[in-house]
Amino acid sequence: MNRTTLSLIAGATALAAVTGFAALSAPDAPGTDTAAEAAAQLPVERTSLLCPAPSTSDLAETSYTSFTPVTKGTGSGGKAELREADEESADAPAGGEDKGDGKGKDGGKSGADKPANPVLTPKEPGKPVTGDSSGGDAPALVGTADGRFAPGWTVQETTEVAAGTGRGLQGVNCTAPDTDFWFPGASTDADRTDYVHLTNPDDSAAVVDIELYGKDGALKSAVGEGITVPPHSSEPVLLSTLTGERQTDLTVHVNVRSGRVGAAVQALDDNLGGDWLAASADPSGSLVLPGIPKDATSVRLIALTPGDADADLKVRLASPSGLITPAGHETVHVKGGMTAAVDLGDVTRGEAGSLVLTPTDRSVPVVAALRVVRGKGDKQETGFIPATRPVGTRATSADNSGKGSTLSLTTPGAAATVKVTASAGSEGGTPVSKTYTIKAGTTQDIEPPAPGGLKGTYALTVETVTGGPVYGARTLTASEDGVPAFTVQTLPDDRGTVAVPEADEDLSVLQR
Repeated sequence: MNRTTLSLIAGATALAAVTGFAALSAPDAPGTDTAAEAAAQLPVERTSLLCPAPSTSDLAETSYTSFTPVTKGTGSGGKAELREADEESADAPAGGEDKGDGKGKDGGKSGADKPANPVLTPKEPGKPVTGDSSGGDAPALVGTADGRFAPGWTVQETTEVAAGTGRGLQGVNCTAPDTDFWFPGASTDADRTDYVHLTNPDDSAAVVDIELYGKDGALKSAVGEGITVPPHSSEPVLLSTLTGERQTDLTVHVNVRSGRVGAAVQALDDNLGGDWLAASADPSGSLVLPGIPKDATSVRLIALTPGDADADLKVRLASPSGLITPAGHETVHVKGGMTAAVDLGDVTRGEAGSLVLTPTDRSVPVVAALRVVRGKGDKQETGFIPATRPVGTRATSADNSGKGSTLSLTTPGAAATVKVTASAGSEGGTPVSKTYTIKAGTTQDIEPPAPGGLKGTYALTVETVTGGPVYGARTLTASEDGVPAFTVQTLPDDRGTVAVPEADEDLSVLQR
């Protein structure tokens, strides 16, 4: 596989994505005489992404995959590129000029007399570009895409760690900067080493508060208040330095006072491997957590209601045959401001499954995630599945190979038809599309179609054709000395297009 070798200096963790258009809401009722009636779906023109520093382990092997699906209505110009986030490296090359063929111009030489070069630059939409990094020196990356590369731009960071704390497969989608993040499923237990990675892509400092919520409510910590993240830099914050309390299950709230950041939690276990914990979907009364591996030996639900009101949730599993209620776990009670955790065991019983949470009575906003374990004894590995948004119009998963990828799709409500497209490979191959029907209330694990004549890695793009809503996740697996290593990434709508109403004069670009 032809990958660009990234010559990266030490840094912290996070790659963020910013979209340069704001979606304008359609009217609530049909027939209303407003400009929104004439809204057209247009491609976004600018997107930013932030990737966290992958690992501090000398045994880490990290791959990056950048991909933009082909979008109608875009022009012929534009570009996408990833650069080191660390402001101290701004005057030094990050690995030479990328020609799109995986080889830098100067072989990674540095020099203060040269401007920083991008570490990864795709040549065209519809074809992935990949890059590699070895060891624990890889920094966080900041990426920007514009023009035809912006709509649906996706970057996947995948790391294999051969041994030590957090050994196994760790994966994360580089995400957009924002101001509010919830991470149920973190921990300050003795066996856990959890970091919150904060990455600031902007020219001014960001000020961040990190709040921790345990089983009895908020944990007192003055250290987590007013954390400054300098411009164009990334800061890893060890959770155990924010509190003296050992808590098995925590919810982390990242609240940005000024500026914006990308945020992700790296959860590393001494015995159970580790993975990235992505932010949960915004607090909602109903949540879907898709793509539980069928061979999961342990599934743990962690939930929090951010307000003072308690939440009572109905727990159901969307299986291949329909919605079922796990015996002994019909409901879960979440006290206001307190993290609740429920062990669901091997809830999938060897079948594809997704967890569906709905209110038993009144709706109270909740955030949630699953901690999933595969394997037994000393051959166990951990992954996380946060609650996520629907696939919507389109969602993309990068860094797939000819084997080891599973696409999981669920429709908790109405049945749906989806089109799945496998892109060209990073080193060659022909795109292939296939249509699937997902029955109402079910989860279907799909062996993804592979490009014809595949060479390298490829991307999967999922589009909702009819029905829905559809929720999805992609699981990558690998075998590491008998350990069933894996990582799961959810597939929320890529927001590659926005509704723009017709107007007598040109609308200025809005930042989301």
